[in-house]
Amino acid sequence: VIRKSQSQWDFGELFPTEQTRDVLTVSELTNRVKRELENQIGQVWVEGEITNLRAQASGHMYFSIKDESTQLSCVLFRGTRAPQRELMEDGQKVVLHGDLTVYEPRGQYQLIVQKVELQGVGELQAKFEKLKLKLKAEGLFVPEAKKEIPPYPERLGIVTSLNGAALRDVLHVIRRRQPSMQIVLVASRVQGQGAEDEIAKGIQQLNKWSERQPLDLVLITRGGGSLEDL
Repeated sequence: VIRKSQSQWDFGELFPTEQTRDVLTVSELTNRVKRELENQIGQVWVEGEITNLRAQASGHMYFSIKDESTQLSCVLFRGTRAPQRELMEDGQKVVLHGDLTVYEPRGQYQLIVQKVELQGVGELQAKFEKLKLKLKAEGLFVPEAKKEIPPYPERLGIVTSLNGAALRDVLHVIRRRQPSMQIVLVASRVQGQGAEDEIAKGIQQLNKWSERQPLDLVLITRGGGSLEDL
């Protein structure tokens, strides 16, 4: 509300002073969000495709479910009766029932799973498998069609992100095993929208470079990550 006094506009309610601000700590804010989420939404049914499934020695299972644009973190605790837990795997479509909550140490909302219903192969996994079959039919996976990798390459082209762990790992191994190797580096995104175009352009740049100074190998590298990110 903006009020006009006798001589000026009063913006006090829109812009509170230091004395009237309710400043929360991160823990207080996260706890408030947790309470609101649990009270306002609570138990839900949700469907999606399993990804990043990790079964721990403790018996707990951590994973995410996803659709075309979003992921939801999930946990299935050891003591939860879910007969189909042994059949769960990445790429499988499921319907889950559970309690929506917030894992406070990370400020991350997640689903505590109480029931699992398997629905078959998920759409994203099916698309991925279809693409693999298409590339296989084109002969791209045939060992005989692949060029032989030189045992001791001297000049290496790399297409990767400058900020990723993959580049650091590659350079560490090269320095340790073959420090004399020459490296030609082309920066590129390696996941997300537009990455495929940047990678293709990176390969083209290295092909042009190789016309002047032949490269023994071109390495396209990416660190760990989920299938949908790739």
